[in-house]
Amino acid sequence: MTSRQLKVAFFPDTYLEVDGVANTARQFEAYARRHDLPLTLVYGGYQDKIVSDGNFTLVERKRSRVAFGVDKKHDFDLLFLRHSGDIAELLRRAKPDIIHITGPSDVGILGVLLAHQLRIPLVASWHTNLHQYAEQRAMALLHFLPAGMRDSLGPRIRDWSFHAIARYYRIPRVLLAPNRELEELLAQHTAKRCFPMGRGVDTTLFDPRRRHRSSETFTLGYVGRLTVEKSVELLWDLEKLLQGAGLSDFRMLIVGQGSSEPWLRERLKTAEFAGVLHGEELATAYANMDVFVFPSQTDTFGNVVLEALASGVPAVVSNCGGPQFIVREGQTGFVARGLADFAESIRKLHGDRQLLERMRIAARQQVLSCSWDSIFDGVYQAYEEALNMSAPQARVPLSHRQVSMI
Repeated sequence: MTSRQLKVAFFPDTYLEVDGVANTARQFEAYARRHDLPLTLVYGGYQDKIVSDGNFTLVERKRSRVAFGVDKKHDFDLLFLRHSGDIAELLRRAKPDIIHITGPSDVGILGVLLAHQLRIPLVASWHTNLHQYAEQRAMALLHFLPAGMRDSLGPRIRDWSFHAIARYYRIPRVLLAPNRELEELLAQHTAKRCFPMGRGVDTTLFDPRRRHRSSETFTLGYVGRLTVEKSVELLWDLEKLLQGAGLSDFRMLIVGQGSSEPWLRERLKTAEFAGVLHGEELATAYANMDVFVFPSQTDTFGNVVLEALASGVPAVVSNCGGPQFIVREGQTGFVARGLADFAESIRKLHGDRQLLERMRIAARQQVLSCSWDSIFDGVYQAYEEALNMSAPQARVPLSHRQVSMI
């Protein structure tokens, strides 16, 4: 069976929202349209509608009033399975070869149920380190506990959460992961075959030629959700450290929104909050940055880092999670091992404009080969391998080797 014959039903956690999963889902839709691949895309939204166009069917299902906010723009509907009957009938007509889910969301759980009911092979991709989110959010809520108790409780919450999520990821036939460490971790804890699924970037939209600034003030940029799991509080610590070191001619450009925004607005003195931007406005914001600062320790990949590099902006990222595998140390940015490293990397680029310019050029060159087509070509190859596997072949031997949590 070739990719052009495969019929896929895709159940992404998010689609209308602003995050990496939603961006990947929309890029997957665009890929299917470009190549005229049969695709049924099911997502949660604000109304019940079906839009069909040739080989492509877009299915939006409304979340109920009992949906609760996981975050400012991310909801989980406890009653979402009420849509299972009509979606099952739609899938019977579409006859997909594969169902692909992206996580343990209300939409993902619906996809799992339908794969089981209709006996359709299930593939799952890991996009979000929810176990780390659970730890960081719990620690924010339990700030009143003694430090020693919090330090002991945090890793336990993370480990419990991971093992619960890993049980969910044992259901699919094969898995897709965005970086090498997660591939190994998932293979060990689920005993399932795991294939790579990176991210691409639109190098036409995100382009250094969009740079036009009225001010020469050195600009530190951040794009993403403003939430505790993104470690955005480090931006305040970073501002204080840079100012304490005598660096005064800089500003921060913060693109995004989230529950931590009021906290940041109250404390940051040099920041401009641009809100959520899309399309050319977002691309222009990137191009007008000098350095992209991404302190998140929970991102499995870091689409925004690729977008920054494509815009000719070197990135300074945490040494935890996926972004560390994107940045080429000393060439297209720096991998920081803590607040001091973040500050030192920024001071280095601020003080050496020739180094900054070399990195700007290298950043753009690095991502010119990172196309979404190449990413999704690999995903379809994984689909084909999944279809050719028997259940035992889809499993890998469990190892007793301990793999540290990412």
